[in-house]
Amino acid sequence: MFTLEIDGTAIAVINGDEATARDLFTCDGFKEDIRTLTVDGKPIWNGTSELKVRAASQDEIEEFDEAIAADQGDGDFEPDPQHANDGADDEEDEADIVFLVDIDDEDEDQDEA
Repeated sequence: MFTLEIDGTAIAVINGDEATARDLFTCDGFKEDIRTLTVDGKPIWNGTSELKVRAASQDEIEEFDEAIAADQGDGDFEPDPQHANDGADDEEDEADIVFLVDIDDEDEDQDEA
């Protein structure tokens, strides 16, 4: 498993190999996501800081495993057209990403406006 780190903060873990992690964490769609998603009202990524991909720590792996176990497919998953498979082999698209930061809830932001 590999972790995306930005400015010394672990942001997300992926259960793929290093090539898959680098590909997904640096694709345009994911970059757009982390520029628009916020934590405490601030974007996860400022668009200029280095996107560091490194081996996940044991604590990060445990957090990933707990999040996947808790989800059990009950979430409100909505496919993102930016991350469409484009006819690629389905087996290549089986990596899961778990955010390690508490992303702001969009509904709360709208309620406060």
